[in-house]
Amino acid sequence: MTILFVGIDLAKNVFAVHGVDGHGKAVLIRPSVQRSKLHELVASLPVCTIGMEACSGAHHWARLFKQHGHTVRLMAPKFVSPYRMSGVRGKNDAADAAAICEAVQRPNMLWRVNLDARGATIWMRTVSRRVDDAAHLIVVGGDSRWRLVVARFARSTLAKSSCSRTCLHE
Repeated sequence: MTILFVGIDLAKNVFAVHGVDGHGKAVLIRPSVQRSKLHELVASLPVCTIGMEACSGAHHWARLFKQHGHTVRLMAPKFVSPYRMSGVRGKNDAADAAAICEAVQRPNMLWRVNLDARGATIWMRTVSRRVDDAAHLIVVGGDSRWRLVVARFARSTLAKSSCSRTCLHE
């Protein structure tokens, strides 16, 4: 049977992958996939729906997986935790991947918006303008050089931080 849904628990170096077929039977169980091998593994899979918890690197992986025709859905970790099986297995990467795979199959799950490069740029410009406005309000009454320094510091700090849009849709 072909793989229809895949859940991936993202981490820094080692990822867990769990895939099921149309009957819900686990077909692909990889509790330990190296970072360098994840892209190859997903590229070799038939076109399917991939679920991941939304985190700082999830948008990057989503863009890579979409290039191979996969449908990628990002979800908040708080929506995944009810599907995690507790007990003997406990909380580990493989259990999280299985829970993500189970959650991605639910039709009424709330998904995070996947930002492509252009959408992320537009969002960053909007946030940057808001930071500039906030910096201006903070230092009202100060001289213009101080205002410029604060605005540039806020913008550079925001650009270095991880970009994750928080609007949800179905």
